Amino acid sequence: MDSKFAGYLLKRILLALATILFVITVTFFLMHTVPGGPFLGEKAISPDVQRALEEKYGLDKPLIMQYFTYLGDLFRLDFGWSLKQRGMTVLDLILNGFAESAKIGGLAALIAVILGITLGSIAAVRRNKIYDKSIMVVSTAFVAVPGFVIGTFLLLIFYISVPKLLGIPAPWGYLFPIMTLSFYPMAYITRLTRSSMLDVLGQDYIRTARSKGVDRKKVIFKHALKNALIPVLTYIGPMLAYILTGSLVVEKIFNVPGISRAFINSITNRDYPLIMGTTVFLATLIVLMNLITDILYRIVDPRIDFS
Repeated sequence: MDSKFAGYLLKRILLALATILFVITVTFFLMHTVPGGPFLGEKAISPDVQRALEEKYGLDKPLIMQYFTYLGDLFRLDFGWSLKQRGMTVLDLILNGFAESAKIGGLAALIAVILGITLGSIAAVRRNKIYDKSIMVVSTAFVAVPGFVIGTFLLLIFYISVPKLLGIPAPWGYLFPIMTLSFYPMAYITRLTRSSMLDVLGQDYIRTARSKGVDRKKVIFKHALKNALIPVLTYIGPMLAYILTGSLVVEKIFNVPGISRAFINSITNRDYPLIMGTTVFLATLIVLMNLITDILYRIVDPRIDFS
């Protein structure tokens, strides 16, 4: 690792930490400015009991004191206890939800990346041929159609004919959520790969390699595809963060007990620790994926200057 890249990486890490701190701060104070509280909606609760609960969870202290207390706990990876799901820590709820979301999202991301790059490369190499036109029509359709429409369509088609394929506890129950999550990013990567590949194939060094009689497959896979992947990496980083955390719509349609559902439930119930925990977790994941993307830039193309 050269000094320029090391310096760039250090700056990115510091920027990432500052971004996460900003998200924590904004979320914390905005959350407490919303009228109401986590215990106001509970039935048969007396003012004395409410005060006791607020004292137990530290909600009776000044807001600025609660903020610094939370930062101190977070530094020790202590996300606190859920206010609504008694006996459960926030970290347990996050990890349980993320395990389901990542199980589906990981496979969906893998399918999207492999098929997207493959189909995009085929479309670029076979430009204006039947393969190219067919791939572009299908990818455009999947980019244009929202995920909830695809999920609902799959649900309606297969619910009656093959009901055993539905339901997350069963292995086949993961099939349709994975398909629904993978269609849009796969189509987007296909179009992005095709566009980038066509641009690279038109470069002078590619024409020079062809004129020298370099094997066609070597030109495409060793020279063209490697350089064409750089713009694709820009999209893959944020895509992984989104797809690994699942989708609220997909989890709602297929009844997936993932982290997105836990996040929405925490907002509905005003479960302050769970709101903060899921927000910090998701923000950290997005920042981390972008940081990994920057590192992959150097691996794919060492010529990139980070100065």
